[in-house]
Amino acid sequence: METIQTTLGNVNIASIIIFFSFVAVTLGITYWAAKKTKTTSEFYAADRSISGFQNGLALSGDYMSAASFLGIAGMVSLKGYDGLIYSIGFLVGWPLVMFLIAEPLRNLGKFTFADVVAYRLKQKPVRIASSVGSLMTIVFYLIAQMVGAGSLVNILFGFPYEIAIVIVGLVMIAYVLFGGMLATTWVQIIKAVLLLSGATFLVIMTLAQFGMNPITLFEQAAKKYGDAVLSPGGFVTNPWDAISLGIALILGTAGLPHILMRFFTVPDAKQARKSVFVATGFIGYFYILTFFIGFGAMVLVGQDVISSFDKGGNMAALLLAESVGGQFFLGFIAAVAFATILAVVAGLTLSGASTLSHDLYVNVIKKGKTDEAGEVKVARIATLIIGALAIFLGLVFKGQNVAFMVGLAFAIAASANFPSLLLSIIWKKFTTKGAVASIITGSSFAVILIIISPTVWVDIFKNSEALFGLKNPAIISMTASFLMGIIVSLLTVEKDASEKFEDEKLRTYLGVGAE
Repeated sequence: METIQTTLGNVNIASIIIFFSFVAVTLGITYWAAKKTKTTSEFYAADRSISGFQNGLALSGDYMSAASFLGIAGMVSLKGYDGLIYSIGFLVGWPLVMFLIAEPLRNLGKFTFADVVAYRLKQKPVRIASSVGSLMTIVFYLIAQMVGAGSLVNILFGFPYEIAIVIVGLVMIAYVLFGGMLATTWVQIIKAVLLLSGATFLVIMTLAQFGMNPITLFEQAAKKYGDAVLSPGGFVTNPWDAISLGIALILGTAGLPHILMRFFTVPDAKQARKSVFVATGFIGYFYILTFFIGFGAMVLVGQDVISSFDKGGNMAALLLAESVGGQFFLGFIAAVAFATILAVVAGLTLSGASTLSHDLYVNVIKKGKTDEAGEVKVARIATLIIGALAIFLGLVFKGQNVAFMVGLAFAIAASANFPSLLLSIIWKKFTTKGAVASIITGSSFAVILIIISPTVWVDIFKNSEALFGLKNPAIISMTASFLMGIIVSLLTVEKDASEKFEDEKLRTYLGVGAE
């Protein structure tokens, strides 16, 4: 065990070489993409030229964040079976996206999910409200990724935290600023391939220690830590907490702006469906791997060593990599984990830039009257603003527990974005005021309830008791969002919106008039 404790935290040459090779290759791709990125369609949607399979890989790359790779493996290594609630929750959202959201979104939208919500409603109020929901989700997600990046680089490369944050911020700004969606897509694809292959090798090398038999691995875990690690109840003890967390993870997926934006990069609805199918396969496979990685770390590294590095167990996968493959393999897995953060941050930044430029600047300030060159210029300025904000937030939140940030991002997505998106697609009587009420209620409830929940009120503000008992508020905030959307719509009849519903249905299911 001593060797494990000494090398993590020292400068790892292999890690630095592999990581900077990744950056060099992806910046080369950005240079190539920059030549092809002139119009708004090219900047936001890669000119709708990405195939279903490529987009599926990119979607899985966008979704498999460092929180998934390091966080879930760590959770399983310390909590056992209950760590699965996150992986299953993250995965189960995908079929829902495939059957409910992917096709209507591709047929109705142009560049952002607000296009869909505002399709038959009054543009200005809906765009402003949905931009608030989107930007809140993006900011909370960004904080989690940036703080994760700083801590990771600090441990892996020996760089100071602040320098790490600035490196991540600048490289990510370069991807989005010059290469737009085309560069971001290829960064995601390369990162997905690296992450899937790295995790696969890690599992094979781990199972090799147990005669390639997973049952032996689980038996060893039970022998070392008792049968409790193989049964539920070690992590989520309150059934309402389990349901609320499940709702946030499952339905939040269908409201994440940077995920929804990927559906506009494919040529048609059929390819949109195919991309979700491909993504679901890759993501499902990946989450099965994290389960083996978690148990492998539990047995081969030991819970004491894992928690001595990081209370949340975030270094479990890296410690396991070193235990089974030595320092070079640790370097490879570490570089992949860092590349993972970089790719996810690029996707978030592009999504935030499109919200500021396409939804707010073009459709609210300019009322839809703008030229292509002007819009791309504004999108690039918005990229710089969000990049600078990401660096600033990363520095401000140094040392904070970021786990609740990801949960909050999903809770806001499930409460602010998902109800209005679903109701606008399936309900004829949905109105502008209903949409605005739904988004504002969902986002404000989610944030307020998280602040007074045990996660923030007790763990961060150090109060003795929380004002709101659940750790994740989605079950309350999403229900409130749906109810407000329905009640306000029934009280404010909007004739135009109802009449346009038939046109919308034609376009939703047949793609008539889709861009």
